[in-house]
Amino acid sequence: MLTTEQLTLQDFLRLPRIEESPAWEFVEGKAEQKTMPTLHHSMLQKRLTALIDRLNSPYEAFPELRCTLSNSSVVPDITIVHRDRIPLENTAIAGAPDWTIEILSPEQSTTKLIAKIQTCMREGTQLGWLIDSSEQVIMVLFPDLRVTLCQGSDRLPTLPDISLDLMAEQVFDLLRAPQ
Repeated sequence: MLTTEQLTLQDFLRLPRIEESPAWEFVEGKAEQKTMPTLHHSMLQKRLTALIDRLNSPYEAFPELRCTLSNSSVVPDITIVHRDRIPLENTAIAGAPDWTIEILSPEQSTTKLIAKIQTCMREGTQLGWLIDSSEQVIMVLFPDLRVTLCQGSDRLPTLPDISLDLMAEQVFDLLRAPQ
């Protein structure tokens, strides 16, 4: 669902029901409700979040956590932020996530997800993953606009303070292996 009226970020954040499931986002001046996740999407989201949180790092991973940027409000599938950026009050993350992970569902637009990751990168995100389970590929985006496609035994880059040695194929194995 997409709104056609012109909104500001402040107007959007005052709208009722933006936290309904699935949540609403505001990117490039447009409010749009996220797509309802598929089973594979939910499994990857749940298992990757748990995997990242089990690491001894100064970061925490959150599923579906709102991040309020200067002109956008996004809800990445997985938001990874440094612990010192987590607010004490029950609010959205102020600013872009340090690392954002999006999981492509069949009815989603790859282009829109790339644009959302790039919006976050323009505001400080250090790393973005776009996971496509149907193609078994992970698109890795960097702030310098470099894009790398990882598949099979390709090692996935993470943030410097995160010790996660993970190959692309291991991410997709999460869809098969009970956790």
